[in-house]
Amino acid sequence: MRKSKAKKRYLLPDPKFNDTIVTRFINNLMYSGKKTIASTIFYDAIEIVTKRTNEDGIEVWRKALANVTPQVEVRSRRVGGATFQIPSEVRPERKTALAMSWMVGYARKRNEKSMAMKLAGEIVAASKEEGAAFKKKEDVHRMAEANKAFSHFRF
Repeated sequence: MRKSKAKKRYLLPDPKFNDTIVTRFINNLMYSGKKTIASTIFYDAIEIVTKRTNEDGIEVWRKALANVTPQVEVRSRRVGGATFQIPSEVRPERKTALAMSWMVGYARKRNEKSMAMKLAGEIVAASKEEGAAFKKKEDVHRMAEANKAFSHFRF
């Protein structure tokens, strides 16, 4: 390693819920630096979730995020001319990053009117352990389970 490791940047908590994880999610949701629009979408989605489930919207969102968070993933590694998918543990930072990007990505692909409605739909689905983002987590875990035999190639 030639260069020094990049310094960790710490985010400010969001103004409404006073939580840094919410800020990270809003940053994931953001397009072209439009943070105000992204935060409006997120807060609207949380309100929609509250109306749909009759529970605290932010708690439903936290549960959804926990349900989508992967524990293991597969990484490609070349060993003797062959490429193996090797299951490995996921770092805590990467766990949340993957969960957030999956939720936002699959929310964008949903067929509903506004982005807030799409995101709310994905949050409600993930909190009930269904929906595309949860399916993605299940697929990743299944891949890791199928390739457990190659775990001795771990570096």
